[in-house]
Amino acid sequence: MKIRIKFSKQGEMKFIGHLDIMRYFQKAMRRADVDIRYSEGFSPHQIMSFASPLSVGLTSNGEYMDIEVHSTESSEEMIRRINEVSVEGIRVLSYRLLPEKALNGMAAVAAADYTIQFRPGYEPEDETAWFQGLLDFLSRPSIPVIKKTKKGEKEMDLKPLIYESRLLSCPVPEEKQDAAGRSLAPGILLRISAGSSANVKPEMILDAYCKEAGETLSEFAFLIQREELYTRQPGDAQSADGNILVPLDAVGEDLL
Repeated sequence: MKIRIKFSKQGEMKFIGHLDIMRYFQKAMRRADVDIRYSEGFSPHQIMSFASPLSVGLTSNGEYMDIEVHSTESSEEMIRRINEVSVEGIRVLSYRLLPEKALNGMAAVAAADYTIQFRPGYEPEDETAWFQGLLDFLSRPSIPVIKKTKKGEKEMDLKPLIYESRLLSCPVPEEKQDAAGRSLAPGILLRISAGSSANVKPEMILDAYCKEAGETLSEFAFLIQREELYTRQPGDAQSADGNILVPLDAVGEDLL
């Protein structure tokens, strides 16, 4: 059976890289007594894959991994068991059975949501105006940038890869609240292309805007959080390719 697990990555865990997260979950599966399948051969390993590795330093409410199991209890029970052995900062949010022919998460990812706000102490004089300027920048018909690749550099247009952008009020983490103790701060939500075919990082968009505005901001100026990962499914006749974006765990179903 194929299982898709959604989890959040918060707090100090944002400094833990992808390989260590993978090792962590291998141990967590054993501690939670998950009946996970192992590969065959001289060096068997747990059958486990992650949808889209998160950059170090980013938090997330929408991380995914796929596993295969021989048997399983209900989704509610498995979430409870895994969370009981989890460290602070990692929380399993869903545990769903996938159709047998479902693509693995890495192959299925098509888009991602990110929320972006300024880190306390790095804010411009008018945060809302800054993000409104970014929104105006993203409304242009074309956003050419130079992307570095393994083979060198190439020019690309970010515009077709930005599916949605809107202003919002972002919660400020308690440990990051300033002297005024404000719990909300201006920010922006970006829904952008993700996956192996056309992967866009929010940092690329921020860099492009800062260059256009003639600004130089510290790499630590922003708090960036991934909110969700999406896959494409048939069903929207109004879209260019007849597909809609749905969260990765919308593909599966809860085990009762």
